[in-house]
Amino acid sequence: MHAGKALFAHGSHFAMKNACTTLAKLVEIALRRYEMIEPGDRILLAVSGGKDSSCLAWDMAIKRQWWEVPFDLGACHVATDLGKAGIGAHVDDSWLAERMAEWQIPYFRIDVPVVSRLKPGERMNCYWCATQRRTELMKFAQAHGYNKIALGHHMDDILETLFMNMLRKGEFATMPPVMPYRNYPLTVIRPLALCEERQIIACAQELKLTSHTCSCTFNLEGERRKTRQMLETLTGGSSHAKRNLFNAMSRIKPDYLA
Repeated sequence: MHAGKALFAHGSHFAMKNACTTLAKLVEIALRRYEMIEPGDRILLAVSGGKDSSCLAWDMAIKRQWWEVPFDLGACHVATDLGKAGIGAHVDDSWLAERMAEWQIPYFRIDVPVVSRLKPGERMNCYWCATQRRTELMKFAQAHGYNKIALGHHMDDILETLFMNMLRKGEFATMPPVMPYRNYPLTVIRPLALCEERQIIACAQELKLTSHTCSCTFNLEGERRKTRQMLETLTGGSSHAKRNLFNAMSRIKPDYLA
């Protein structure tokens, strides 16, 4: 039996299945193509309780068993004070802790008072919440000796961000698969960069993972939701079209651009 699969062989719904095999292969391609893992890396997984970060944690725990370059894993959940509507506040923290323990990943939780930090007159918004959570995650990673943070962004997230920046800022920019931070000795990696959201959903269903996602009302009519709908209309839901859009970001022909 493969060493990577042995860890989860005792639990039937954690064994490698078709959709999860596809996801695992795409993650491996991304890890190698973008050289995301280096010898001695200590990688902190940002786990929200949603399908993306849960599938990523599951797959990275397996790869840790057989990957030719040794690396350590940890998982961190960031909870907020947004009440039942916010990220982390309604997530079953004990569920996350138990799942990470089953996958032999050290688990941590940090609480971030995003509402309490608002100054008088300021209103809650997605950017503020995300910035506060990301900053605390980076501080935690640095304080505990992690040099990389793995986020669960997938191909659809990356393409949506690309179009949001083009439409709102007039910039050709998005979330790169590997991004070193300027102000911290940390690097962000996105191992799911080559995975479509529907592939992750299929894997989560195979694993029978319970998904706890953000139900924050600030994001119900957000720009990302509108951009997601636009992307689906543009591509017709075609995987081929989405991958062409993704590949176009690394096939720039300056002579044919304004």
